[in-house]
Amino acid sequence: MITRLYSFFTCVFLFSVISNTSFAQISFCEANGTSSEDCINVVSTAVPLLRATSEARSGAMGDVGIAISPDANSLYWNSGKLAFAENPVGVSVSFSPWLRQLGINDIYLSNLSAYVKPDDVQAIGGSLRYFSFGSIQFTDINGMDLQQYRPNEFYLDFGYSRKLSNSVGLGLVLKYIHSDLAQGQNVNGSQIKVGQAVAADVGFYYTNDIALGSSDAILNLGMNISNIGNKISYTDDNTVRDFIPTNLGVGTALDLLFDDYNKLTIAVDVNKLLVPTPVADDLDGNGQPDHRDFNAIPGIFGSFSDAPGGGAEELREFMYSAGLEYWYNDLFALRMGYFHEHATKGNRKYFTMGMGVKYNVFGLNVSYLAPTTGNQHPLARTLRFSLLFDFDNVNAAN
Repeated sequence: MITRLYSFFTCVFLFSVISNTSFAQISFCEANGTSSEDCINVVSTAVPLLRATSEARSGAMGDVGIAISPDANSLYWNSGKLAFAENPVGVSVSFSPWLRQLGINDIYLSNLSAYVKPDDVQAIGGSLRYFSFGSIQFTDINGMDLQQYRPNEFYLDFGYSRKLSNSVGLGLVLKYIHSDLAQGQNVNGSQIKVGQAVAADVGFYYTNDIALGSSDAILNLGMNISNIGNKISYTDDNTVRDFIPTNLGVGTALDLLFDDYNKLTIAVDVNKLLVPTPVADDLDGNGQPDHRDFNAIPGIFGSFSDAPGGGAEELREFMYSAGLEYWYNDLFALRMGYFHEHATKGNRKYFTMGMGVKYNVFGLNVSYLAPTTGNQHPLARTLRFSLLFDFDNVNAAN
């Protein structure tokens, strides 16, 4: 068995790692005699940290990012906008310590992203995200120490973005997912292995200058379908395979250009996991909920109409983000935002705030997260830090 698993399972709970989803008609709530309106029925996946915000700009704006102006982190949010980046070369390094509220000091999320624009109509980017779950002590059934282990995950992305016109961009991202949680351990006769998957993102971006009264403005629209890929398994017999967090996100951002010195961005994102909703049925009698028998693509299409509670429950599966960003003279930024998830679908609700400074090619962003569910929430006081470097030409980066 494992000691210190509280750290790991807290992460699992926060981002819904435990995978139970289905297309059948009876929910776990109904099976337990609880009304669907009150029952917690979280849509959950493996490798949920694929959906975790690692960088501080969006982290300060309530986790919006699909349609805000592009930067070196665009590959994660919406690759379609990367070709619209102002600078030919950009690099971002981000770091976020996790679960400090619980007194844990060795869990963190880090990210390295970069892009280059060979010309004005296209961009190539890549990123590496790494999550450390800290150090865990494995023990036998008698509580005797076996070995120390450091579970971790990393995701490697490579993307291409191209302008189709002066206003429209499309992007494609290919990614490799590596999840090492307990390699080599034996559970119920099955050997635990590294979970691996490949996936793709498809992003769309639209931007156009508009006039609002006497002020100039820029309207941005975006859509991103992320993590379209195979199911993942952690056992050597591959009998249990879990969905990865395929997600549909749509967003809009309005940049209000008051004058040469003052700019305000108002942004809203809406997200929905394209993963089946948990149900209790086992119609084929194979000992597991029927959703586990579906492949990834049927799961994506069925996720819009499979909730046992009908349309009302489907609507509860949407997540909402809203954020503000104010820039003074492109040198100093203030940000704030809010993220909302329904109480029966994960109950993540929090305000965010942060600031940014930019000088020459260098930028620094910091964000702070404050849950509305109380200061004892594991995510309370989460900090994110990002360094950005924007270069005017490729040679300046060398």
